[in-house]
Amino acid sequence: MDVYVTGATGFVGAHVARALASRGAAVRTERADLLDPAGLEQAMRGCDAVVHVAALYSYDADPRRIEAVNVSGTRNVLDAAARAGVRRIVHTSTCGTCGPAAGRVATEADEPPQWELSVPYKRTKLAAERLVLGAARHGLDAVVVNPTTPIGEGDRKPTPTGAMVAGVALGRLRGYVAGTGLNVVDVRDVAVGHALALERGRRGERYLLGGTNIRLRDLFATIAGIAGLTPPWLRVPYPVVRLAGALGLANPHEVRLARLPMFFDSSKAERELGFHAGPVEPALARAVHEALATHEPRPLELYLSRAREIRRAASARHEPAIPSRT
Repeated sequence: MDVYVTGATGFVGAHVARALASRGAAVRTERADLLDPAGLEQAMRGCDAVVHVAALYSYDADPRRIEAVNVSGTRNVLDAAARAGVRRIVHTSTCGTCGPAAGRVATEADEPPQWELSVPYKRTKLAAERLVLGAARHGLDAVVVNPTTPIGEGDRKPTPTGAMVAGVALGRLRGYVAGTGLNVVDVRDVAVGHALALERGRRGERYLLGGTNIRLRDLFATIAGIAGLTPPWLRVPYPVVRLAGALGLANPHEVRLARLPMFFDSSKAERELGFHAGPVEPALARAVHEALATHEPRPLELYLSRAREIRRAASARHEPAIPSRT
């Protein structure tokens, strides 16, 4: 099967391209601008399927740009695929179009709270998904996948998720929002989930590709532990975070999305696709090690790192870190 992957140079897209190739697909990764319909059609010519991963995942970009890439770009992909004779499409959406649901774990049967749709990224991803599902109702063989929070190596731009992991791993995030949490999943499992959706997904259905539901406090503690740091200790109540967003001290879009835990259930993908997510700790370790290797520590971080080394060495010798006065 010849498959064209949009966004194949991005974090998730690169993993998807590798997963498809490992399962025998002839993967085409030719770069084409989502806002160039003719270029997209040319890139898709001769392909059996398209996996549309490309999107603008940002909470601070110009809303008009987010709308253009995520909504107009998806419309262009659908139109170009039709003209190129592509038979099947897998569209990468987000778990955010399925929730969160207050007080419980969300599924594909759920929708996001109305008040979250003021966030341009969320609103545009929902609009793009609806374009695809609408086309499926009119006969297009299209499937939607809804990854939760992918973690792993290769998030180099980084995405907001990658920036969060790096922030904790480098000791730059010392607090966490109380009461919230995420569903985190190995990006490699998400990539395999895309391949499974292409092979087995039912037309017009959406499939959550998730892993572990975890409180933000515990997630940050795990990341810090891998990096050899003390876990972030400052518990920030949501009303304080909301005030910070109103005062311009925090991104108001990210603040709005932190109000409820983003917990999801991937049972449908497990049942219908054979999807299975492994433990997320190896993916966190790969992401943390990459962050530590690619970010230049600040002087304070270097000092603290050296202090930790001295304490560990002293502990190993069963001696005090600083000799006692006599």
